[in-house]
Amino acid sequence: MTTTPGTEAVIAAARGFLGERLSVNRAVREQHSRGEDTTIPTLPDAVAFVETTEEVSRLLALCHQHGVAVTPFGAGTSLEGHVNPVRAGISLDLSRMKAVLEVNEDDMDCLIEPGVTRQELNAFLRDRGLFFPVDPGSHATIGGMCATRASGTNAVRYGTIRENVLGLEVVLADGRVIETGGRTRKASNGYDLTRLFIGSEGTLGVVTKVRLRLHGIPEAMSAAVCQFPTLTAAIETVIAVMQSGIPVARIELLDEDQMEACIRYSKLEGFDALPTLFLEFHGTDASVKEQAETVEAIAGEYGARGFAWATDAQARNRLWQARHDAYWAAVALKPGHRGITTDVCVPISRLAEAVVSAKETARASGLTSCIVGHVGDGNYHCLILFPDGDQAALERAWALDRAIVAQGLALGGTCSGEHGIGLGKREFLEQEHGAEALAVMRSVKSALDPRGILNPGKMFRN
Repeated sequence: MTTTPGTEAVIAAARGFLGERLSVNRAVREQHSRGEDTTIPTLPDAVAFVETTEEVSRLLALCHQHGVAVTPFGAGTSLEGHVNPVRAGISLDLSRMKAVLEVNEDDMDCLIEPGVTRQELNAFLRDRGLFFPVDPGSHATIGGMCATRASGTNAVRYGTIRENVLGLEVVLADGRVIETGGRTRKASNGYDLTRLFIGSEGTLGVVTKVRLRLHGIPEAMSAAVCQFPTLTAAIETVIAVMQSGIPVARIELLDEDQMEACIRYSKLEGFDALPTLFLEFHGTDASVKEQAETVEAIAGEYGARGFAWATDAQARNRLWQARHDAYWAAVALKPGHRGITTDVCVPISRLAEAVVSAKETARASGLTSCIVGHVGDGNYHCLILFPDGDQAALERAWALDRAIVAQGLALGGTCSGEHGIGLGKREFLEQEHGAEALAVMRSVKSALDPRGILNPGKMFRN
């Protein structure tokens, strides 16, 4: 096997404390060559399955010494090429670090290792009356969610991962271990290093512990689905609901193409292929009823029909599973196709303009697209389908992606509301923030990772 310079020395030394958990097996390396994205896979030289902070620290110290690239890997669900080891080296698999180390019920916080998923944490917490709300719709690890500053369907009420992380344990590029934040709900003491590492995509350090803010399981939950004659009517309903201050827990948009895909894929009976809102309300029985009735009245003013209620857990879960399966439903709409997805977020007042423009641009391209979004906070995704293996079609899809992002930026938006930059959105970072801000980011990267070994090629082009 041909390895990049320095890697053989790292592999030989790491085998001393990792043993068989340091793999050079080709099949294992292929599994770690990319995530759920369209980038060309890159084989790492080896995959390290770490289980403790000490192992991460020792491995990073070795890689720092020999100048070997390290690409953190969680569940491999990223959509922007974050886990693609473009400089080969070591793929650092943290998925075995799955311990729930503390749960402080009175203070509603917990300490976990980064390989724990949201689903696993909530299963652990269920009997304690607590839950973790950040729900990106995949079986992502929470460490990976921290790295990409993930969001999801509950963000409109509970915030993103950024608002729900109290502190971190991080291993730096040279193997040093630091702790950021703490258990208090506020602090005014020095630089906010926690927020620096949240969203840094593994380019500044490797997260090995996460202290999370938890929430009480609501007394009552109710889900609703309503359909609209036009995309504009659905979005104007969202804007009116948000401006009315109604504390909806989730408010999700599916355009007519996405709804058609979900009806077929998830066997949603009783719905038509029309622009649709999925909503959920949390609180007491009385408050949930009041919220739902108010939203139903607002939706009615915009021509909504068929408010369908789901109050029992099984029916609610079926609706939200259909929403979470939207990506796979869209891909299944055209067999033999793959998809890339935009991740634009705009101010709520510009949402209708942005989404309608995105849909019109997609139609004009001749490519099939489906729009779905966490529209309560202005975030929407346009899933663009193209024939698998057709390079020309892939280039057309990327051109459409760039056009939709450009429209969002022109409306005061961002190129990524929750997926991060990785490889896929690097060209937009300077457009959005400017050359001077990008230079500051590079300075931070250089200070914390002077040899450039941590997830190289991500965020910045070089």
